Amino acid sequence: MLVMQQDGDSDRINIAIDGPAGAGKSTVARKVAEQLDYIYIDTGAMYRAVTLSAQRAGIEPRDNERLAEHARTLDIKLAPGEKGQAVFLNGENITDLIRSREVTLAVSHIAANETVRDLLSKLQRQLAQRKGVVMDGRDIGSHVLPNAELKIFLTASVQERAQRRYKEIAGTQSITLEQLEREIAERDRLDEQREISPLICAKDAIVLDSTSMSIDEVAASIVKLSRTKLAEAK
Repeated sequence: MLVMQQDGDSDRINIAIDGPAGAGKSTVARKVAEQLDYIYIDTGAMYRAVTLSAQRAGIEPRDNERLAEHARTLDIKLAPGEKGQAVFLNGENITDLIRSREVTLAVSHIAANETVRDLLSKLQRQLAQRKGVVMDGRDIGSHVLPNAELKIFLTASVQERAQRRYKEIAGTQSITLEQLEREIAERDRLDEQREISPLICAKDAIVLDSTSMSIDEVAASIVKLSRTKLAEAK
C-alpha cells in the first residue's frame, strides 16, 4: 500500500473529521484541505477498495479469515485526480467503481473486520506523521489519530443525508428516497455497534450539525477552527 507524504512543517496540524454516512465528510474534508494546502486522505475509499476486491473474489463480508488473508495481498494507492482523490487497486483505477450501491451496502461489514482495520489504520497513521493532513472517516479522532490537533464530528439528520445522496445518484441508480433512508439508518447502526473501532464522537471533538448548513459554510467553519488551533499551538 502506498504512503503519500509531504515535507514536515511545524506550521501544520492534523485534522480529523468523523461522522456518519452521508454527512458530507469527504466533500468538506477535500475543500478544507484545498484551502489550507493540506493533503486530503479519504479513508472510506480505502475500505471501499477492499470491499470491491472482496466482492470480485467472491468473499463473503462475514468470512473473516478469508477476508483478512485477502486484504494483506492488496495494493491500494491514493493519488490526486480530476474529481478529487483517485483510488487505485493493484494498478487499476477504481475511483468510480467503489461508489456503486453494491459496495456501499457491504462496506460497513468489511470495515468491521479487525485485520482490515488494523492494516488500514496503520497506513493512515503513516500518512499523518508529517502533519498537514485532513483525514475523514468513522474512527479517525477516536482511534486512528487520537492526538490530532483538531477533531470534528460532522453529522446531519438521516433524512437530510438521504436527500443529499438521492440527488447525488439521480438517474444513475434505481432506488427510492425512503429506501435510502432505511439503508443509511442501517449503516449508522452497524457503524455504531461494531466491536472494533465503532463510530463514536471523541470526547475532545467539536460537533458540527450540517443539516441546515451548506458545504462551503461547514468548510469555512473548520478552516477557521484550524487556524485558531494553529495559533494556540505557537
